[in-house]
Amino acid sequence: MNYLFEEGNILTSPFEAFFFDTKYNVFPIKAHWHYFMEIIFMIKGTAIISCNSEEYVLESGDLILFHPQSVHSIFTNSHQQLKYAVLKFDINTLRLNSSYTPKLSSIFKYAVDNPTAPIFLSSQAFKDFPLDNLFNSCIEEVKNKDYGYDIRFQALISSLLIEILRIWRRRGFDTTNTALMPSNSDSLYTILQYIDEHSHESLRVEALAEMCHMSYSYFAKKFHELYGQSCKDYIEFIRISKVKDLLLFTSFDLNYISQETGFADCSHLIRTFKKKTGVTPKQFRMQHLIDKQGEN
Repeated sequence: MNYLFEEGNILTSPFEAFFFDTKYNVFPIKAHWHYFMEIIFMIKGTAIISCNSEEYVLESGDLILFHPQSVHSIFTNSHQQLKYAVLKFDINTLRLNSSYTPKLSSIFKYAVDNPTAPIFLSSQAFKDFPLDNLFNSCIEEVKNKDYGYDIRFQALISSLLIEILRIWRRRGFDTTNTALMPSNSDSLYTILQYIDEHSHESLRVEALAEMCHMSYSYFAKKFHELYGQSCKDYIEFIRISKVKDLLLFTSFDLNYISQETGFADCSHLIRTFKKKTGVTPKQFRMQHLIDKQGEN
């Protein structure tokens, strides 16, 4: 059976940024959907993009945004080479907001199917905004994974989304209405942010299910359906990811790192880390230290 759902690795990679070139990648892109947001910036050629029964033609400099769960495909009527930049991310994990604005995730949910918030925006809409530089910076940050790359990436993405909202507002989109929408702070779509913020604490799946007003069995089933792995495995993944950052960018010892990342003790950290990565934390740190010295 042919399923349209794309099981992205949005958990293991909360965001992605890359160039797509039909000269080197499999094309066309068949109809599919996913739970994360995707933005495409056309660099070369003419693409025909279908999204939820609507069709759009993208030329160089144009942009299109796919809301989560929208069915979309990409193809062309000619044999010319296409090249475009792609950003994929979970908008629920973006934490930048001001005192007078709701979360970006709430605003963009309100924008779905709103005629004043079109998903296709031509190059003219961004004539005073450096789209090419922003996409290049996003791709470089994800590729190099230097110190603080995740923060820099979220800042760049947020800057782009704010620019899109400004364009929509000039077309009549009312961002204030989202303040009246019910909060989804205790839903499966935002529980990832809670896990991220509290991963250094003792987290019980039963307690997370209760926060989402679900039974344990239903929560576990829906979490796996939505994110492709168990909630327990995801918590472990988040902790290991934070361990890696501390090993790469600080000189803290393993006792301190284990306390800061939610492991019972240093031995627990070492066992889990080796099971997941195939090397010990010390070996991981030395490997990447040698790699960095080789680059200099």
